[in-house]
Amino acid sequence: MTAADIARAEPEAVGLSSVRLRRFGEAMRREVEAARMPGCVVAIARGGKLAHLEAIGYRDPAAREPLKTDAVFSIASMTKPMTSVAIMMLVEEGRVLLGDPVSEYLPPLAELKVAEPGGGTRAPKQIPTIQDLLRHTSGLTYKDRGTTPAHALYPGSSVWAAERLSKEETIAALAKSPLLFDPGSNWEYGFSTDVLGFVVEAVTGKALGSFLQERLWAPLGMTDTSFALPAAKRSRYALALAKDPVTGNANPSIHHGTDRTQKWESGGGGSVSTAADYLRFTEMLRRGGRLGGAEVLGRGTVALMKADHLPQSFNNMIADKMDPAATGYGFGLGFAVRRQTGIAAMAGSAGDYYWSGVYGTYFWIDPKEELSVVFMAAAPGLIRLRYRQMSRNLVYQALTS
Repeated sequence: MTAADIARAEPEAVGLSSVRLRRFGEAMRREVEAARMPGCVVAIARGGKLAHLEAIGYRDPAAREPLKTDAVFSIASMTKPMTSVAIMMLVEEGRVLLGDPVSEYLPPLAELKVAEPGGGTRAPKQIPTIQDLLRHTSGLTYKDRGTTPAHALYPGSSVWAAERLSKEETIAALAKSPLLFDPGSNWEYGFSTDVLGFVVEAVTGKALGSFLQERLWAPLGMTDTSFALPAAKRSRYALALAKDPVTGNANPSIHHGTDRTQKWESGGGGSVSTAADYLRFTEMLRRGGRLGGAEVLGRGTVALMKADHLPQSFNNMIADKMDPAATGYGFGLGFAVRRQTGIAAMAGSAGDYYWSGVYGTYFWIDPKEELSVVFMAAAPGLIRLRYRQMSRNLVYQALTS
């Protein structure tokens, strides 16, 4: 069975103020007029009802072509939660265990080493497990997340590797890239979720995109989510500003907007989606794994995913290394998890969980407030951090009950 449409509701019917929600558009239009962003689409659901869907600004800022709510965005690392869900489907079927070493599925990774502080490498105390990959405690990183000799050995980023190396070449390169620490002893962002995508392919014998289409995207009615951008949808693809508004440098050329292709489907950063599509995904999670007639995961599995899987000694890993406003967040099996309502420099509730994309996209789910919010913008660079805080504050200020 496939999911039914998410019903629409007036904001007041679900405890939101339509007057206060106008501030969202007003604030973002100021950003567009100040040439800090080209535009955005926001989708807000509360209590299972779609209360607000709005497009602001331009799809093509150079041509001043208006953005529409069905615009397609490169969502980069917002691909990661979907790949994490794919792995948890296999966990539910007994085909994968969270405690399994990744080398059980990808034998070349049995040769992983740990970088020594003074140079050289040593054997790890253990090979990264599936749980380590899901919560980013594997020791894998990206090349641009540091300047050490160990970082220099990594094959760029998810998309960089997918464009230039075959899957087999990428796995071989990662096998030779030193882990930054013993698995399970620290937190660091990187290739972990791409490796999970390789595990999905090894277990199922299917390309990651085929598995996601069959088991996630089609059942949820996510008709605009894919790894490749179809030619027929190019006219809906959202473009970034020519220059980064913070640095003045040219913004990166994103592969979906060019003729470049990926040699493998990057579970860590390679897909496109729309605000409405991704809202179906977030609502499925918020509702405990179901949406309409589609049952993607069991309620217990979703509860495990949104639990904090980092020891308290890992405090501020997200804030120190990714997003300064996210102080006090831990990490679950696919997304950051808020430990308490206070501390973080952005609105939210204890237990909310989120993730984002380097090109400017963002989502969060607040179980306590029954909120799912998807924010889509083609806003790469550090300016994206501004809109994560701003979008949260603009939603929470509109709550009336």
